[in-house]
Amino acid sequence: MDDVAAEFAARIRNKDSQALVEFIELRRPQLLAFIERNLSTSLGRKLEAIDILQEVSLSAVGSLPTFELGDRDPFSWLCQLAEHKIIDAHRKLVAAQKRSADREMSAPGGGADNTQRGGFIDLLVVSMTSPSGALSRDQREFRLQEALKNLPDESQQALRLRYVEGLPSKEIAARLQKTDGATRVLLTRSLAKLQELLRHDSEFASFINPPKYDTE
Repeated sequence: MDDVAAEFAARIRNKDSQALVEFIELRRPQLLAFIERNLSTSLGRKLEAIDILQEVSLSAVGSLPTFELGDRDPFSWLCQLAEHKIIDAHRKLVAAQKRSADREMSAPGGGADNTQRGGFIDLLVVSMTSPSGALSRDQREFRLQEALKNLPDESQQALRLRYVEGLPSKEIAARLQKTDGATRVLLTRSLAKLQELLRHDSEFASFINPPKYDTE
């Protein structure tokens, strides 16, 4: 960490909101690049990276009076906030798509295959937060839930903590009593195994693409 970054970090730890605003502006290009890398194609059609950055800025400044940065790098904290905002946006997008699909199902002539769903992570989130019985009309979500049951309990827990609760890998590692590196490997392998279970399913044949295993 250079002298300028160290000075900003010290001021932010002392609850200096102006320093936080200046730091966000200083690291704006890097934050936007991080957000753009983590936006799925479906979400990127609805939101721009700057929209997420604005939410991150408001959240960071609003939480600063009660947030303890400790020894953390302020930039890594902002990236974590950005991950949470992206996951929240995915959930909202999936919920909106489900409402739209429900309206199409109930309309005359409805029942067409909903091929414009979000990415694999979008579908994973909604599948892990919805009861199986309520999804019988959406075969992809139902079959994803069934595939999840074939994963070890630890893998299911890790995926839930990451994609439903939005926890970073370090916090997941603490809960699972693993190292951060081992937790990242677990998340990557769990997603890969889940996709492998679904790869030969006709419902997923044209849907699954290799995911971005970004668990930072």
